[in-house]
Amino acid sequence: MIHIAGIAGSLRKNSYNKWALRAARQLVPDGAELEILPIDEIPMYNQDIEEEQGDPDVVRAFKEKIRAADALLFATPEYNYSVPGVLKNAFDWASRPTGKSVLAGKPTAIMGASYGPYGTVRAQMSLRLSLGYVNALTLNKPDVFITFAEQKFDQDGNLTDARTREQIRALLVALVEWTQWLKR
Repeated sequence: MIHIAGIAGSLRKNSYNKWALRAARQLVPDGAELEILPIDEIPMYNQDIEEEQGDPDVVRAFKEKIRAADALLFATPEYNYSVPGVLKNAFDWASRPTGKSVLAGKPTAIMGASYGPYGTVRAQMSLRLSLGYVNALTLNKPDVFITFAEQKFDQDGNLTDARTREQIRALLVALVEWTQWLKR
């Protein structure tokens, strides 16, 4: 069983990216499962806390979930041409201490949903840059840029767009295959 940890880069209760992860959980191929990891309780990264007190309990639990996962799936909104601060903060905690990142060597995929016509393409590129720095093994294709997200989910957060469902499914199949290939 391939265990995928999903991380949405939004704190909003009705986040399209949380909804996209929820849809992904329904679309994982046989032999895989997706667990959504919350990031809303993670405190702001502070190296003094890390060095003087160690990781806070919520950070330790978050890092352990990532460490135990076979693969990661990020769903990121785009804020000001980049990833939201809350996602970058969770990423910063997971990447520390230097040389001991739980993200290193982890098969990873990225998707994102937005109101606009670009579907988080710039945020995904920014996240790819950071993932590359910590030596995560990021899947390059297929892309999932959920554009005009308000038209693709109903008011209860259910993904109603068949094409987007197919794209997410294809991404998950590729991530599972990538993860199995890397395990050989």
